[in-house]
Amino acid sequence: MRILLIADIHANWAALRNVAAEPHDICLCLGDLVEYGVEPLPCVDWVREHARYCVRGNHDHGAAQNVTIASKAGYRYLTAVTRSLTRQQLGEDALRYLARLPVSRTVTVDETRFLLVHASPRDPMDEYAPPEADYWARRLEHVEADVICVGHTHQPYVLQVGDKLVINPGSVGQPRDGDPRASCAIIEGNTVDFKRVEYPIDDTITAVQASPLPTVARDFLIEVLRTGRTPPGNNGLRNGNGRNDSD
Repeated sequence: MRILLIADIHANWAALRNVAAEPHDICLCLGDLVEYGVEPLPCVDWVREHARYCVRGNHDHGAAQNVTIASKAGYRYLTAVTRSLTRQQLGEDALRYLARLPVSRTVTVDETRFLLVHASPRDPMDEYAPPEADYWARRLEHVEADVICVGHTHQPYVLQVGDKLVINPGSVGQPRDGDPRASCAIIEGNTVDFKRVEYPIDDTITAVQASPLPTVARDFLIEVLRTGRTPPGNNGLRNGNGRNDSD
Protein backbone atom coordinates (compact mmCIF):
# COMPACT_ATOMS: atom_id res chain seq x y z
CA MET A 1 0.00 0.00 0.00
CA ARG A 2 1.46 3.31 -1.13
CA ILE A 3 0.21 6.17 1.09
CA LEU A 4 0.45 9.81 0.01
CA LEU A 5 0.70 11.97 3.14
CA ILE A 6 0.01 15.67 2.68
CA ALA A 7 -0.49 18.74 4.87
CA ASP A 8 -0.72 22.52 4.74
CA ILE A 9 -2.03 22.98 1.21
CA HIS A 10 -3.02 26.58 1.94
CA ALA A 11 -5.12 27.16 -1.17
CA ASN A 12 -2.21 26.56 -3.54
CA TRP A 13 -3.98 24.67 -6.29
CA ALA A 14 -1.03 24.47 -8.70
CA ALA A 15 1.08 22.82 -6.01
CA LEU A 16 -1.62 20.35 -4.95
CA ARG A 17 -2.38 19.44 -8.56
CA ASN A 18 1.22 18.35 -9.14
CA VAL A 19 1.54 16.57 -5.79
CA ALA A 20 -1.66 14.67 -6.57
CA ALA A 21 0.08 13.19 -9.61
CA GLU A 22 2.46 11.25 -7.33
CA PRO A 23 1.56 7.55 -7.67
CA HIS A 24 -0.39 6.42 -4.60
CA ASP A 25 -3.10 4.06 -3.44
CA ILE A 26 -4.62 6.26 -0.73
CA CYS A 27 -4.14 9.82 0.46
CA LEU A 28 -4.09 11.01 4.06
CA CYS A 29 -4.46 14.77 4.61
CA LEU A 30 -3.45 16.59 7.80
CA GLY A 31 -5.38 19.82 7.36
CA ASP A 32 -4.92 23.48 6.54
CA LEU A 33 -6.47 23.20 3.12
CA VAL A 34 -7.20 26.94 2.98
CA GLU A 35 -5.97 30.49 3.62
CA TYR A 36 -2.72 32.28 2.76
CA GLY A 37 -3.36 31.28 -0.87
CA VAL A 38 -6.16 32.50 -3.11
CA GLU A 39 -7.52 29.32 -4.75
CA PRO A 40 -9.19 27.45 -1.90
CA LEU A 41 -12.16 25.87 -3.68
CA PRO A 42 -10.34 23.46 -6.04
CA CYS A 43 -8.12 22.40 -3.12
CA VAL A 44 -11.11 21.62 -0.90
CA ASP A 45 -12.88 19.86 -3.77
CA TRP A 46 -9.84 17.66 -4.49
CA VAL A 47 -9.43 16.64 -0.85
CA ARG A 48 -13.14 15.89 -0.49
CA GLU A 49 -13.04 13.61 -3.52
CA HIS A 50 -9.62 11.98 -3.23
CA ALA A 51 -8.33 11.97 0.36
CA ARG A 52 -9.37 8.80 2.21
CA TYR A 53 -9.06 10.59 5.56
CA CYS A 54 -8.58 14.24 6.47
CA VAL A 55 -8.39 16.18 9.74
CA ARG A 56 -9.07 19.82 10.50
CA GLY A 57 -6.28 22.37 10.69
CA ASN A 58 -6.31 25.68 12.53
CA HIS A 59 -6.89 27.58 9.28
CA ASP A 60 -9.73 25.30 8.25
CA HIS A 61 -11.31 25.89 11.65
CA GLY A 62 -10.77 29.66 11.55
CA ALA A 63 -12.24 29.99 8.07
CA ALA A 64 -15.22 27.74 8.82
CA GLN A 65 -16.04 29.56 12.07
CA ASN A 66 -15.17 33.02 10.73
CA VAL A 67 -12.79 33.69 13.63
CA THR A 68 -11.70 37.34 13.70
CA ILE A 69 -7.97 38.10 13.72
CA ALA A 70 -6.52 41.56 14.32
CA SER A 71 -2.90 41.73 13.20
CA LYS A 72 -0.84 44.04 11.01
CA ALA A 73 2.21 41.87 10.31
CA GLY A 74 3.44 38.44 9.30
CA TYR A 75 1.42 35.29 8.81
CA ARG A 76 -1.35 36.34 11.16
CA TYR A 77 -1.92 39.43 9.02
CA LEU A 78 -1.94 37.21 5.92
CA THR A 79 -4.50 34.98 7.64
CA ALA A 80 -6.66 37.97 8.49
CA VAL A 81 -6.74 39.36 4.96
CA THR A 82 -7.30 35.99 3.25
CA ARG A 83 -10.05 34.76 5.59
CA SER A 84 -12.89 36.76 4.07
CA LEU A 85 -11.66 35.94 0.54
CA THR A 86 -11.57 32.25 1.47
CA ARG A 87 -15.10 32.26 2.88
CA GLN A 88 -16.46 34.11 -0.14
CA GLN A 89 -14.92 31.66 -2.61
CA LEU A 90 -15.85 28.49 -0.71
CA GLY A 91 -19.51 29.06 -0.02
CA GLU A 92 -21.63 27.33 2.62
CA ASP A 93 -21.24 23.73 1.48
CA ALA A 94 -17.43 23.73 1.49
CA LEU A 95 -17.33 25.67 4.76
CA ARG A 96 -19.58 23.05 6.37
CA TYR A 97 -17.18 20.36 5.14
CA LEU A 98 -14.26 22.11 6.85
CA ALA A 99 -16.25 22.63 10.05
CA ARG A 100 -17.15 18.94 10.24
CA LEU A 101 -13.64 17.60 9.78
CA PRO A 102 -12.45 15.82 12.95
CA VAL A 103 -9.56 17.39 14.85
CA SER A 104 -7.90 13.97 15.20
CA ARG A 105 -8.44 10.57 13.73
CA THR A 106 -7.04 7.10 14.30
CA VAL A 107 -7.12 4.79 11.28
CA THR A 108 -5.64 1.41 10.46
CA VAL A 109 -3.98 0.81 7.10
CA ASP A 110 -2.34 -2.52 6.39
CA GLU A 111 -2.42 -3.43 10.10
CA THR A 112 -0.57 -0.22 11.02
CA ARG A 113 -2.34 2.21 13.36
CA PHE A 114 -2.04 5.85 12.26
CA LEU A 115 -2.94 8.86 14.39
CA LEU A 116 -3.70 11.88 12.23
CA VAL A 117 -3.60 15.37 13.75
CA HIS A 118 -2.74 18.74 12.31
CA ALA A 119 -0.41 19.91 15.07
CA SER A 120 0.15 17.49 17.99
CA PRO A 121 -1.79 14.93 20.06
CA ARG A 122 -1.85 17.33 23.02
CA ASP A 123 -3.17 20.30 21.03
CA PRO A 124 -4.42 18.99 17.67
CA MET A 125 -4.77 22.31 15.88
CA ASP A 126 -2.28 24.75 17.37
CA GLU A 127 0.81 23.30 19.04
CA TYR A 128 4.05 23.85 17.13
CA ALA A 129 5.86 20.51 17.48
CA PRO A 130 9.56 20.44 16.52
CA PRO A 131 11.58 17.32 15.58
CA GLU A 132 12.90 16.76 19.09
CA ALA A 133 12.70 13.27 20.65
CA ASP A 134 12.35 14.49 24.26
CA TYR A 135 9.58 16.88 23.28
CA TRP A 136 7.66 14.13 21.52
CA ALA A 137 8.25 11.46 24.17
CA ARG A 138 6.14 13.45 26.66
CA ARG A 139 3.32 13.79 24.16
CA LEU A 140 3.20 10.14 23.12
CA GLU A 141 2.99 8.52 26.56
CA HIS A 142 -0.70 7.70 26.23
CA VAL A 143 -1.00 7.56 22.44
CA GLU A 144 -2.17 4.21 21.08
CA ALA A 145 -0.79 4.32 17.55
CA ASP A 146 2.23 3.10 15.61
CA VAL A 147 2.65 6.15 13.38
CA ILE A 148 1.78 9.72 14.35
CA CYS A 149 1.26 12.03 11.37
CA VAL A 150 1.40 15.79 11.93
CA GLY A 151 1.77 19.00 9.95
CA HIS A 152 1.49 22.67 10.96
CA THR A 153 5.23 23.51 11.09
CA HIS A 154 5.73 23.53 7.29
CA GLN A 155 8.97 21.64 7.97
CA PRO A 156 9.30 17.97 6.89
CA TYR A 157 10.79 15.46 9.32
CA VAL A 158 10.62 11.86 10.49
CA LEU A 159 11.45 10.91 14.07
CA GLN A 160 11.64 7.57 15.86
CA VAL A 161 10.41 7.92 19.45
CA GLY A 162 10.53 4.59 21.27
CA ASP A 163 8.34 2.18 19.32
CA LYS A 164 6.47 5.01 17.57
CA LEU A 165 7.23 6.93 14.39
CA VAL A 166 6.40 10.62 13.99
CA ILE A 167 6.11 11.92 10.42
CA ASN A 168 5.65 15.51 9.28
CA PRO A 169 5.38 15.67 5.46
CA GLY A 170 6.05 19.42 5.30
CA SER A 171 3.82 21.80 3.38
CA VAL A 172 2.31 21.26 -0.04
CA GLY A 173 1.42 24.89 -0.62
CA GLN A 174 3.84 27.00 1.41
CA PRO A 175 7.14 25.32 2.38
CA ARG A 176 9.30 27.29 4.82
CA ASP A 177 12.50 25.24 4.87
CA GLY A 178 14.26 27.11 2.08
CA ASP A 179 13.01 24.83 -0.70
CA PRO A 180 9.96 26.31 -2.46
CA ARG A 181 8.98 23.04 -4.13
CA ALA A 182 5.85 21.35 -2.79
CA SER A 183 6.57 18.89 0.00
CA CYS A 184 4.87 15.58 0.76
CA ALA A 185 5.71 12.10 2.01
CA ILE A 186 5.16 8.62 0.62
CA ILE A 187 4.74 5.82 3.16
CA GLU A 188 5.16 2.30 1.86
CA GLY A 189 5.53 -0.50 4.40
CA ASN A 190 8.27 0.55 6.81
CA THR A 191 9.71 3.13 4.43
CA VAL A 192 9.08 6.89 4.52
CA ASP A 193 10.17 8.77 1.41
CA PHE A 194 10.01 12.56 1.38
CA LYS A 195 9.22 14.08 -2.00
CA ARG A 196 9.85 17.59 -3.29
CA VAL A 197 7.61 18.23 -6.26
CA GLU A 198 8.18 20.91 -8.86
CA TYR A 199 5.09 22.91 -9.74
CA PRO A 200 4.38 26.07 -11.77
CA ILE A 201 4.96 28.62 -9.02
CA ASP A 202 4.38 31.40 -11.55
CA ASP A 203 0.78 30.18 -11.98
CA THR A 204 0.23 30.56 -8.23
CA ILE A 205 1.90 33.97 -8.22
CA THR A 206 -0.24 35.12 -11.15
CA ALA A 207 -3.36 34.17 -9.20
CA VAL A 208 -2.06 36.08 -6.16
CA GLN A 209 -1.28 39.17 -8.23
CA ALA A 210 -4.77 39.10 -9.74
CA SER A 211 -6.44 38.78 -6.33
CA PRO A 212 -7.96 41.65 -4.33
CA LEU A 213 -5.44 41.20 -1.50
CA PRO A 214 -3.65 44.36 -0.33
CA THR A 215 -0.27 44.96 -1.98
CA VAL A 216 1.67 44.30 1.21
CA ALA A 217 -0.05 40.91 1.61
CA ARG A 218 0.56 39.97 -2.02
CA ASP A 219 4.25 40.89 -1.74
CA PHE A 220 4.68 38.94 1.50
CA LEU A 221 3.00 35.83 0.10
CA ILE A 222 4.92 35.94 -3.19
CA GLU A 223 8.22 36.21 -1.31
CA VAL A 224 7.42 33.09 0.73
CA LEU A 225 6.32 31.20 -2.39
CA ARG A 226 9.44 32.09 -4.35
CA THR A 227 11.99 31.45 -1.60
CA GLY A 228 10.40 28.87 0.68
CA ARG A 229 11.38 31.10 3.59
CA THR A 230 9.78 33.62 5.92
CA PRO A 231 10.78 37.16 4.87
CA PRO A 232 13.30 38.86 7.22
CA GLY A 233 11.66 40.53 10.20
CA ASN A 234 8.72 38.11 10.23
CA ASN A 235 10.22 35.10 11.95
CA GLY A 236 7.63 32.70 13.35
CA LEU A 237 8.90 32.04 16.86
CA ARG A 238 7.38 29.63 19.37
CA ASN A 239 6.22 31.17 22.60
CA GLY A 240 6.51 29.50 25.98
CA ASN A 241 3.40 27.39 25.40
CA GLY A 242 4.79 25.77 22.26
CA ARG A 243 2.45 27.75 20.03
CA ASN A 244 3.60 29.39 16.84
CA ASP A 245 2.60 33.02 17.05
CA SER A 246 3.15 33.53 13.32
CA ASP A 247 0.43 31.03 12.31
